[in-house]
Amino acid sequence: MQRFAVGIEFCGIRYKGWQTQQHGVPSVQETIERVLSKIADEPIILHGAGRTDAGVHATNMVAHFDTHAVRPIRGWLMGSNSTLPKDISIQWIKETSSEFHARFKAQARRYRYVIYSNPQRPALLHKQVTHAFYPLDIDKMIAAAQKFEGTHNFESFRAAACQSNQPVRHVSHCRLIQHGCYLVLDIQADGFLHHMVRNIVGCLLEIGQGMYEIDHIDKIFAAEDRKAAGITAPPDGLYFIQAHYPEHFNLPQVPLGPHWLNMPE
Repeated sequence: MQRFAVGIEFCGIRYKGWQTQQHGVPSVQETIERVLSKIADEPIILHGAGRTDAGVHATNMVAHFDTHAVRPIRGWLMGSNSTLPKDISIQWIKETSSEFHARFKAQARRYRYVIYSNPQRPALLHKQVTHAFYPLDIDKMIAAAQKFEGTHNFESFRAAACQSNQPVRHVSHCRLIQHGCYLVLDIQADGFLHHMVRNIVGCLLEIGQGMYEIDHIDKIFAAEDRKAAGITAPPDGLYFIQAHYPEHFNLPQVPLGPHWLNMPE
């Protein structure tokens, strides 16, 4: 039995999220498993670094699978990408040890959320960014984003359907970057709750519109109640971009995405 780690890029517009769904609902995981199973000539189960909601994208979703099949790396890679739909691509594949687990060995996960701030809606980036057509106080939003750094109880920022046992997470960085009309929230944590990033972005957008002051975030944290927070931002602008693992696994390093997502640090 061999274990392989893979890096996957996908546009989530047509899918109901990463995880395999019941009743034939299209998911990224199931789509890739079907292709890998044909190449391996045996059932393949794919384990991802995290889950994504319907409509959410990824530039480097790390996953792994086990197989008895013996194929060259090029065979796995070229065979997969020649068969997968055009909105899913395996960027790299690497044989790894049985110790590696895409989910349980991940030390941190990183997302970026892209807002297109312009009175006119974008056409080429439809469903790939979130359009903010209203004026925003960007300096206030940049300052507010820093309030999410550190260890907090994110009870107010998770969906009612969240299945996590506890809501405390450590956010190593949360920063908003402006580049022309694009605003990119870059956030990394030891784990994320259901809708956590989208609810944080929703809060920042309300502050940017002048609905609340920055210290309103403290009140939301203190409430420990989802009703205390505001809107859930759309999935369109959200990208899973990275998972961090111990160095000895030596996974490939890849760019964080296209120019409008890969903003300077």
